[in-house]
Amino acid sequence: MHDGEVTATSSGASPVGLVLGSILAPEQLREAATAGERLGFGQLWMAEDCFTVGGISGAAAVLSSTSSIPVGLGIVNAMIRHPALLAMEVATLARMYPDRLVPAIGLGLPDWLRQLGVYPPSPVGAVSECVRSVRALLAGEELSAHGHFHFDRVQLSYPIEVPLRMGVMGPRMLAVSGEIADGTVLSVLASPAYVTWARERIAEGARRAGRSDHHAVSTFTLFAVDEDAGRAREMVRPVLAFFLDTVKHSTLVEALGIGEELRELSADGPDQLAMTMPDDWVEDLAVAGDPGECVRKIERLIAAGSDTVELFPAPPERASELIELAAAKVLPNVGRTRVGVT
Repeated sequence: MHDGEVTATSSGASPVGLVLGSILAPEQLREAATAGERLGFGQLWMAEDCFTVGGISGAAAVLSSTSSIPVGLGIVNAMIRHPALLAMEVATLARMYPDRLVPAIGLGLPDWLRQLGVYPPSPVGAVSECVRSVRALLAGEELSAHGHFHFDRVQLSYPIEVPLRMGVMGPRMLAVSGEIADGTVLSVLASPAYVTWARERIAEGARRAGRSDHHAVSTFTLFAVDEDAGRAREMVRPVLAFFLDTVKHSTLVEALGIGEELRELSADGPDQLAMTMPDDWVEDLAVAGDPGECVRKIERLIAAGSDTVELFPAPPERASELIELAAAKVLPNVGRTRVGVT
């Protein structure tokens, strides 16, 4: 663990957190954030999916609406903001809210970057250079470099060292995260088997770099809970289909072994996919069911290698209800029966 990093597991807080942003509208952020802290969640993450809700502005709102809970920023895209501007924004938030910000940098979906004309010729190289550059600037270094990004005697006026995580999916990116980052954020749709596989790739990178410090893994997961387990699974299907459709060409889907079938089922769009996807996808790729089932699914993700599990309420129009029910009937029971999980 990096010096100064605040995590749920190190502070004794719940290993269960909340994901805000993205499918949650900007005007819902403050209420959801204050509820999350009040109800005992261990951490809040401000997601940033392109063209939805701004991650940095959203994180500022979440931090200002809460008092002590750690707030993750991620993932923020390595290509959309120059690393110098990203470092400046991270430093500003970290100095305003000491020891609470946990930034994570990644690439995001290739289709989004192609829409903006910023898809890099070497994705692994670009993300690695961004993370290294942000870290150097936050440490107060002056940069002059000409790689994926241009720097000419760039130095922050108000640096502050902040642990950096990476939000990545594929094997090469995961290994790089183990090599250069302080932790990794795993995308929604991560099954327990994928978490274990990702941990192995991260460990490969850490060994390559000669690192032995703990590498924190936070796993995002779509979440729906109801006393009627079948109703909860039906609730999550449309949002699960939306996310599956957006990543159908990603390394995450290939790692899950469902790429070909997913592309066939999603040929007519996410609405059709929501109706036709196999039940076991809902079972494996989301935390959905009655409270007891949700507890068991969270604990499986933890046992697979997640330090924390971040619940992404779905559907968003029921977010407040889902957050309240999770706090009352899921959080208090996570960990009660686990043995040997840290």
